[in-house]
Amino acid sequence: MSPRTMKAIRLHEFGGPEVLRYDDVPVPEPGPGEVLVRVHAIGVNPPDWYVREGMPGVPPGMLPPLTLPLIPGTDVSGVVEAVADDVVEFAAGDEVLGLVRFPGDLQSGAYAEYVTAPVTDLARKPAGVDHVTAAGLPMAGLTAWQFLIELGHDHPSPFQEARHQPMPLGADTTVLVNGAAGGVGHLALQLAKWRGARVVAVASGGHEPFLRELGADEVIDYTKVRPEESVHDLDLVLDTVGGPGSRRFLRTLKRGGALYPVYLAEFDDEETERLGVTVTATQVRSDGAQLAELTRLLDAGTLRVAIDSTYPLEKAAAAHERAARGHLRGKIVLTVD
Repeated sequence: MSPRTMKAIRLHEFGGPEVLRYDDVPVPEPGPGEVLVRVHAIGVNPPDWYVREGMPGVPPGMLPPLTLPLIPGTDVSGVVEAVADDVVEFAAGDEVLGLVRFPGDLQSGAYAEYVTAPVTDLARKPAGVDHVTAAGLPMAGLTAWQFLIELGHDHPSPFQEARHQPMPLGADTTVLVNGAAGGVGHLALQLAKWRGARVVAVASGGHEPFLRELGADEVIDYTKVRPEESVHDLDLVLDTVGGPGSRRFLRTLKRGGALYPVYLAEFDDEETERLGVTVTATQVRSDGAQLAELTRLLDAGTLRVAIDSTYPLEKAAAAHERAARGHLRGKIVLTVD
């Protein structure tokens, strides 16, 4: 029997890391098609601090509902505690991981001892993978997968009219990953190598040994060299940094190449047409089936989730402060005792 209350991180106001409060709240009840997960670890992702700040800069029409107080977070690894009457996919005691209700619900409650999750958002956690590693996989891994391997859904992108179509990757493909040491970047690097591509990794110089271990064929230290001036004739650029500077990578592409900015970026349609290149993006979405594919690669040792740092749930503010300092190597994860 679940306890009546649990510990959770809640927002009662928007602001800096200091607004993350460690509260006692009711344990949620799973609805139809859902399970209750006893959380062991929680992945920390950029949408977590965007929500904490009240998502400044997001156009009103694109803002998801945010009702205070709310429990942030979407990435979890844990053990099924209970299931709704109609659930047959999982049973109490199953170890699972998932990206919960993203992007439709940014107050779904992963920063807590318990969370409810639709069964379609979950995958089984391999026995040989610990909860901290598993919690670092869902959002970052699915982002890399949906940008590079298979989109897997027909939802329109909020960023563009054109539907994102991942470029086929193989031995004749050269891919540049900007921000290659970060959460999405280090997983994207490995997925591109898994598909046989040659990978150029862009990161600060201290990350080079790490990126070489992951399979990078070339590493560019952006603190010393401007990557847009040192590489050319690329087939694909995955820019996990995005923003206004993303368009500088257009000059690195061969005709027929593509640039995928993970975060919002602005481009000139006439320029891309003149260069003969494509710019497309998508919004990562929860997908238990795709996550199962990723966990198989993780279990086989083909994919590695690097953990930058861990913090106990009650120290979520310190985790957000670490994220704000940047230069991450992999993922930040919260742990639940």
